[in-house]
Amino acid sequence: MRVKRGVTSHAKHKKVIAQTKGMIKVRRSSIKKAREALFKAWSYQYRDRRNKKRDIRRLWIIRIGNATKINGLSYSKFTAGLKSKKIELDRKILAELAVNQPDIFARIVEKVK
Repeated sequence: MRVKRGVTSHAKHKKVIAQTKGMIKVRRSSIKKAREALFKAWSYQYRDRRNKKRDIRRLWIIRIGNATKINGLSYSKFTAGLKSKKIELDRKILAELAVNQPDIFARIVEKVK
């Protein structure tokens, strides 16, 4: 008995076309090009989920560095002082304090000095 695959192919193609919503021209209309575009988009997503973490950490370091300079200390001396005084605050929290509550951050810098 002959197996006709039209229904299965059509369902797969519909799925691909649905995922290329928002893309333009051939990337949306041609199944072959749409699939290529999806693979490229997925590889960018995978890469950038990792790069996002790197960028956010860099931003925290910049914010902490600027806040410590205002309080008369360098970033490296500040982090070394935190370790020696056994103050266990991560960069995310320190950056948040430096931006939103500079008076509390200034007290932490004074303790480190």
